[in-house]
Amino acid sequence: MSWTRQLGVLSGALLLSIAGTAFVPAAAAEGPTVTTRYGQVRGKAGETAHSFLGLPYASPPTGSLRWRPPSPPARWSGVRDAGTPGNPCVQQIQSSPWGNLAGPGTPSEDCLYLNVYTPTQRSLQKRPVMVWIHGGGFTVGSGTFYDGGNLAAKGDVVVVNFNYRLGAFGYFAHPGLAQESPQGLSGNYGLLDQQAALRWVHENIAAFGGDPDNVTIFGESAGGGSVCHHLVSPRTLGLFDRAIAQSGCGFPLPTQESQQNRGRSWADSLGCADVACLRAKSADELLAASAGPTARWTPNVDGRVLPLQVPDALESGRFHRVPVLQGTTADEGRLTVATTYDLAGRRLTAEGYPAAVRALYGERTDEILARYPLSDHGTPAEALGAVLTDSQFACLQSRTADLMAEHTPSYQYEFADRHSMDYLNMPISFPIGAPHGSEIRYVFGGVTGTPAQNALSDKMLGYWTNFAKTGIPYAANAPRWSPFPKVQVLAPEAITPVTTFPQDHECDLWNRPAP
Repeated sequence: MSWTRQLGVLSGALLLSIAGTAFVPAAAAEGPTVTTRYGQVRGKAGETAHSFLGLPYASPPTGSLRWRPPSPPARWSGVRDAGTPGNPCVQQIQSSPWGNLAGPGTPSEDCLYLNVYTPTQRSLQKRPVMVWIHGGGFTVGSGTFYDGGNLAAKGDVVVVNFNYRLGAFGYFAHPGLAQESPQGLSGNYGLLDQQAALRWVHENIAAFGGDPDNVTIFGESAGGGSVCHHLVSPRTLGLFDRAIAQSGCGFPLPTQESQQNRGRSWADSLGCADVACLRAKSADELLAASAGPTARWTPNVDGRVLPLQVPDALESGRFHRVPVLQGTTADEGRLTVATTYDLAGRRLTAEGYPAAVRALYGERTDEILARYPLSDHGTPAEALGAVLTDSQFACLQSRTADLMAEHTPSYQYEFADRHSMDYLNMPISFPIGAPHGSEIRYVFGGVTGTPAQNALSDKMLGYWTNFAKTGIPYAANAPRWSPFPKVQVLAPEAITPVTTFPQDHECDLWNRPAP
């Protein structure tokens, strides 16, 4: 499994402990009722927030609709019970220290459902809408990992999350699929699902008290990458007004041609010369065949859904000019190191550190080791964590924030609570620090830590929701957040703007082309 995919998968594992998924079906005769374009729904009443779960935003992508763009859902008569979330999309059932990564429900191809959370308190005005895109390396996860009720109630916003097709079901590309498409497209079905969910929000959210003209998309890891994909996709014009990308913007993507070549080889391995053969396979057969170590199920640059690589689009100004808030955690890469070594029953040694760097960066190894000597870090694991943090996250996001700042309001943060995950008591030999995904529960308001951590969570929830309301991140009793090039460091000890982020993360090394 690749480093990037491993981070995505373990991010999903981490989120089970962060967000929780305790949903209880509502009694059929209780709860608020809302009329959507497709029919009435009855949600689940809560003390501070109502929830409407398992709402279909597209038809099930099954049978002949497998590997096709999503189509609108069917209308229904009567009142649909919205007290239970829809099934997660098909994915490998990953075991982890935190449980089953698929979350509640049985993974299914019939999975294109979303959830809406609204404050119980009535409002005379439409509320801003925050649409969360889940992470998980484009291979695992579901919207239901994240209970948006607390964020909705505390932030006085309407929160939406949703499922989208994953792995081979969401990102398989093949020449036969391109021949079926009027525009010659294949792959990117998961991204098209996300765009269908945004259209559903635009058309229906007013019925839930949300403002369709004030929509913020936000997401983490693969979800943060998706946010930036929608920033550069012409097909999302007018569907959102602000964007928040957490730990995911700027990852390089394959071209459609290269992804189709991979897809053809994968189809051949299944004994299929055409797409009809693949559609005749069961979901279980396809899932089992899609989990190989060389599998790379990601979006592709197809010239239409994604016209360009994200950095290229940003550099040329070919993106939606909306305010953007983005950032990373201070120790992104330590989660990958923990799962690759300690949690797998082995430790990274001083002798093994250069070999680990060489396996990733080849001929650049000596230069990288000179910048990241073991003497600068407490353990070899922390040294490798710093390499991964800077190379795969911090410097990519710093560059995208810089490119966006040329055209639109751009804000950058670094989440730096070095004890953010202590409550997990992970059995590892080094401090986990502020790893990939650790900021999510602070944003959603799910922290029960020290008084300083709780206060940081309150401020972050305020920054995020007020950015959604106004395009400017601010919060009560919190320091002012200046635009890029200042970076807001978010820590329990203090919230501090810095101007040395690129130097602190060796970005002159990582942001120049490899030899």
